[in-house]
Amino acid sequence: MKMIRLAMMLEVLLLCAPLFGQTKPCEELKNEIEAKLKDKGVKNFTLDIVPVDQVKDQKVVGSCDGGKNKITYTKESATKAPEPAKK
Repeated sequence: MKMIRLAMMLEVLLLCAPLFGQTKPCEELKNEIEAKLKDKGVKNFTLDIVPVDQVKDQKVVGSCDGGKNKITYTKESATKAPEPAKK
């Protein structure tokens, strides 16, 4: 009975092991976040992939490459095109 239980536990661990080691590539995650923001109607933004040690006061919206990089979000101001000079 103990051997069957042990075998079942080992099988479960082996099946779940790949899930713990998975990391998402930064470009893939960045594209997913960008799509979600656009679906919500967000405009005028920038997403950047930044090494963890270079993140300052940016808003972090994702972590990728096993935690080595962060994806930061910056809202851009909507600027108007300059009006032509009047003569």
